[in-house]
Amino acid sequence: MLHTDETNFQTNVLDKDFAVVDFSAEWCGPCRMIGPFLESIEKQLGIEIMQVNIDESPNISAEYGVMSIPTVMIFKKGEKVAENIGAASKARLTDWIKSHQ
Repeated sequence: MLHTDETNFQTNVLDKDFAVVDFSAEWCGPCRMIGPFLESIEKQLGIEIMQVNIDESPNISAEYGVMSIPTVMIFKKGEKVAENIGAASKARLTDWIKSHQ
């Protein structure tokens, strides 16, 4: 996963036709649990998933209303189109991302 922050969020997420963003933190157990799932999904689907550390990029987290982590969002052409809050299985995350591609 590619780490993105307030300096490159526009380029890495909003300027792309399709982007998956994982809002998480290093201290978050459920975030650490789904991290390997998301890395595997990247390879499986041939996509790039961006990771935003909420502690390092609080303005982005606030702008998109992230209240709980992990929160995974899907953006299409700069607009948020879907959101998954909380930990989920690899199969559920894969199906959810595929349903929005």
